[in-house]
Amino acid sequence: MDRQVDRDGRGRDKRDPPDRGRDKRDPPGSGCERRDPPAWRRFISRFLSHDSGPFAQFVKYGAIGVASTIVQMLVFYLLASTCCRCLGPDDWAVKGFGLPSVEVSDWVRGFRFVVDTALGFSVANVFCWLMNRAFVFRPGKFAWYKEFALFFGAAACAMALATGLSWVLINWAGIQTSAAVVIEVVVSFVVNFVARKFFIFKG
Repeated sequence: MDRQVDRDGRGRDKRDPPDRGRDKRDPPGSGCERRDPPAWRRFISRFLSHDSGPFAQFVKYGAIGVASTIVQMLVFYLLASTCCRCLGPDDWAVKGFGLPSVEVSDWVRGFRFVVDTALGFSVANVFCWLMNRAFVFRPGKFAWYKEFALFFGAAACAMALATGLSWVLINWAGIQTSAAVVIEVVVSFVVNFVARKFFIFKG
Protein backbone atom coordinates (compact mmCIF):
# COMPACT_ATOMS: atom_id res chain seq x y z
CA MET A 1 0.00 0.00 0.00
CA ASP A 2 1.28 3.41 -0.93
CA ARG A 3 2.04 5.26 2.29
CA GLN A 4 3.63 8.55 3.22
CA VAL A 5 5.67 9.45 6.25
CA ASP A 6 4.66 12.26 8.63
CA ARG A 7 7.16 14.65 10.10
CA ASP A 8 7.19 12.65 13.30
CA GLY A 9 8.06 9.49 11.37
CA ARG A 10 4.68 7.73 11.57
CA GLY A 11 3.19 6.19 8.47
CA ARG A 12 -0.17 7.28 7.13
CA ASP A 13 -2.15 6.13 4.14
CA LYS A 14 -2.53 8.83 1.50
CA ARG A 15 -6.19 7.90 1.19
CA ASP A 16 -6.77 8.56 4.88
CA PRO A 17 -8.12 12.10 5.51
CA PRO A 18 -5.79 14.34 7.51
CA ASP A 19 -6.56 14.93 11.18
CA ARG A 20 -7.78 18.47 10.74
CA GLY A 21 -8.87 20.47 13.76
CA ARG A 22 -7.40 18.00 16.26
CA ASP A 23 -4.81 19.19 18.69
CA LYS A 24 -2.09 16.55 18.85
CA ARG A 25 -1.37 17.60 22.41
CA ASP A 26 -4.92 16.68 23.55
CA PRO A 27 -5.83 13.28 22.04
CA PRO A 28 -9.40 11.97 22.51
CA GLY A 29 -10.02 10.54 25.93
CA SER A 30 -7.30 12.62 27.56
CA GLY A 31 -9.84 14.64 29.56
CA CYS A 32 -8.78 17.94 27.96
CA GLU A 33 -11.67 18.26 25.53
CA ARG A 34 -13.69 21.48 25.71
CA ARG A 35 -16.85 21.02 27.73
CA ASP A 36 -20.01 23.10 27.93
CA PRO A 37 -20.35 25.12 31.15
CA PRO A 38 -22.78 23.76 33.74
CA ALA A 39 -26.42 24.82 33.67
CA TRP A 40 -26.16 27.10 36.71
CA ARG A 41 -23.28 29.03 35.14
CA ARG A 42 -25.20 29.45 31.87
CA PHE A 43 -28.22 30.67 33.87
CA ILE A 44 -26.17 33.29 35.73
CA SER A 45 -24.49 34.43 32.52
CA ARG A 46 -27.87 34.77 30.83
CA PHE A 47 -29.38 36.53 33.84
CA LEU A 48 -26.61 39.12 33.99
CA SER A 49 -26.69 39.82 30.25
CA HIS A 50 -28.74 42.55 28.55
CA ASP A 51 -30.90 39.86 26.87
CA SER A 52 -32.30 38.39 30.08
CA GLY A 53 -35.91 39.51 29.48
CA PRO A 54 -38.23 42.08 31.11
CA PHE A 55 -38.75 40.22 34.39
CA ALA A 56 -35.04 39.61 35.01
CA GLN A 57 -34.34 43.20 33.96
CA PHE A 58 -36.72 44.53 36.59
CA VAL A 59 -35.27 42.21 39.24
CA LYS A 60 -31.74 43.41 38.45
CA TYR A 61 -32.91 47.01 38.42
CA GLY A 62 -34.48 46.51 41.82
CA ALA A 63 -31.35 44.85 43.23
CA ILE A 64 -29.11 47.65 41.95
CA GLY A 65 -31.65 50.16 43.22
CA VAL A 66 -31.42 48.62 46.68
CA ALA A 67 -27.61 48.71 46.54
CA SER A 68 -27.66 52.34 45.37
CA THR A 69 -30.12 53.22 48.11
CA ILE A 70 -27.81 51.68 50.71
CA VAL A 71 -24.92 53.75 49.34
CA GLN A 72 -27.03 56.91 49.40
CA MET A 73 -28.31 56.30 52.92
CA LEU A 74 -24.85 55.52 54.25
CA VAL A 75 -23.57 58.82 52.86
CA PHE A 76 -26.69 60.62 54.07
CA TYR A 77 -26.53 59.35 57.66
CA LEU A 78 -22.78 59.85 57.80
CA LEU A 79 -23.31 63.53 57.01
CA ALA A 80 -26.54 63.84 59.03
CA SER A 81 -24.80 62.61 62.17
CA THR A 82 -21.48 64.46 61.79
CA CYS A 83 -20.79 67.64 59.82
CA CYS A 84 -24.34 68.51 58.68
CA ARG A 85 -26.58 67.28 61.47
CA CYS A 86 -30.31 67.10 60.83
CA LEU A 87 -31.57 64.24 63.02
CA GLY A 88 -34.06 65.19 65.69
CA PRO A 89 -34.11 63.57 69.16
CA ASP A 90 -37.18 61.47 68.24
CA ASP A 91 -35.78 60.22 64.93
CA TRP A 92 -35.75 56.48 64.20
CA ALA A 93 -32.03 56.44 63.53
CA VAL A 94 -31.30 58.19 66.82
CA LYS A 95 -33.44 55.81 68.88
CA GLY A 96 -32.54 52.67 66.96
CA PHE A 97 -28.83 53.16 66.27
CA GLY A 98 -27.80 55.76 68.80
CA LEU A 99 -26.80 58.36 66.23
CA PRO A 100 -26.28 61.89 67.56
CA SER A 101 -29.20 64.30 67.32
CA VAL A 102 -29.46 68.06 67.13
CA GLU A 103 -31.99 70.59 68.44
CA VAL A 104 -32.72 72.96 65.55
CA SER A 105 -35.80 74.47 63.95
CA ASP A 106 -37.73 72.51 61.34
CA TRP A 107 -36.58 74.98 58.69
CA VAL A 108 -32.88 74.38 59.46
CA ARG A 109 -33.47 70.64 59.73
CA GLY A 110 -35.22 70.64 56.37
CA PHE A 111 -32.42 72.65 54.73
CA ARG A 112 -29.73 70.33 56.06
CA PHE A 113 -31.79 67.34 54.95
CA VAL A 114 -31.71 68.69 51.38
CA VAL A 115 -27.91 69.21 51.50
CA ASP A 116 -27.22 65.73 52.88
CA THR A 117 -29.60 64.14 50.38
CA ALA A 118 -27.96 65.94 47.44
CA LEU A 119 -24.48 64.72 48.40
CA GLY A 120 -25.66 61.16 49.01
CA PHE A 121 -27.52 61.26 45.71
CA SER A 122 -24.39 62.28 43.79
CA VAL A 123 -22.29 59.41 45.10
CA ALA A 124 -25.05 56.81 44.73
CA ASN A 125 -25.92 57.79 41.16
CA VAL A 126 -22.39 57.38 39.84
CA PHE A 127 -22.49 53.84 41.25
CA CYS A 128 -26.01 53.29 39.89
CA TRP A 129 -25.12 54.48 36.36
CA LEU A 130 -22.17 52.10 36.13
CA MET A 131 -24.21 49.11 37.34
CA ASN A 132 -27.25 49.85 35.17
CA ARG A 133 -25.31 50.11 31.92
CA ALA A 134 -23.30 46.99 32.77
CA PHE A 135 -26.13 44.64 33.81
CA VAL A 136 -29.61 46.10 33.24
CA PHE A 137 -30.14 48.43 30.28
CA ARG A 138 -28.41 48.23 26.92
CA PRO A 139 -26.19 51.29 26.42
CA GLY A 140 -25.43 52.90 23.08
CA LYS A 141 -28.48 55.01 22.39
CA PHE A 142 -26.33 58.08 23.09
CA ALA A 143 -22.61 58.70 23.53
CA TRP A 144 -21.49 57.74 27.03
CA TYR A 145 -21.03 61.33 28.21
CA LYS A 146 -24.47 62.33 26.91
CA GLU A 147 -25.95 59.19 28.42
CA PHE A 148 -24.37 60.03 31.79
CA ALA A 149 -25.67 63.61 31.59
CA LEU A 150 -29.21 62.39 30.81
CA PHE A 151 -28.99 59.72 33.51
CA PHE A 152 -27.84 62.23 36.09
CA GLY A 153 -30.32 64.86 34.91
CA ALA A 154 -33.29 62.50 35.09
CA ALA A 155 -32.18 61.29 38.51
CA ALA A 156 -31.74 64.90 39.65
CA CYS A 157 -35.28 65.76 38.52
CA ALA A 158 -36.65 62.72 40.33
CA MET A 159 -34.66 63.59 43.44
CA ALA A 160 -35.79 67.23 43.30
CA LEU A 161 -39.42 66.11 43.03
CA ALA A 162 -39.10 63.56 45.84
CA THR A 163 -36.96 65.78 48.08
CA GLY A 164 -39.30 68.74 47.57
CA LEU A 165 -42.22 66.59 48.61
CA SER A 166 -40.27 65.39 51.66
CA TRP A 167 -39.28 68.95 52.57
CA VAL A 168 -42.93 70.04 52.46
CA LEU A 169 -43.92 67.11 54.66
CA ILE A 170 -41.17 67.96 57.16
CA ASN A 171 -42.17 71.62 57.37
CA TRP A 172 -45.95 71.33 57.06
CA ALA A 173 -46.63 67.95 58.64
CA GLY A 174 -43.61 67.68 60.94
CA ILE A 175 -42.77 64.13 59.89
CA GLN A 176 -39.54 62.52 61.02
CA THR A 177 -36.43 62.88 58.89
CA SER A 178 -36.13 59.11 58.36
CA ALA A 179 -39.76 58.94 57.16
CA ALA A 180 -38.93 61.66 54.64
CA VAL A 181 -35.96 59.56 53.44
CA VAL A 182 -38.25 56.58 52.76
CA ILE A 183 -40.68 58.75 50.76
CA GLU A 184 -37.82 60.25 48.75
CA VAL A 185 -36.45 56.79 47.89
CA VAL A 186 -39.79 55.33 46.74
CA VAL A 187 -40.72 58.28 44.51
CA SER A 188 -37.24 58.42 42.97
CA PHE A 189 -37.25 54.66 42.27
CA VAL A 190 -40.40 54.75 40.17
CA VAL A 191 -39.60 57.95 38.25
CA ASN A 192 -36.06 56.80 37.46
CA PHE A 193 -37.09 53.39 36.11
CA VAL A 194 -39.48 54.93 33.59
CA ALA A 195 -36.93 57.52 32.44
CA ARG A 196 -34.06 55.04 32.11
CA LYS A 197 -35.95 52.27 30.33
CA PHE A 198 -37.82 54.34 27.78
CA PHE A 199 -35.72 57.46 27.22
CA ILE A 200 -32.05 57.08 28.20
CA PHE A 201 -31.09 53.51 27.30
CA LYS A 202 -32.09 51.25 24.41
CA GLY A 203 -34.42 49.29 26.67
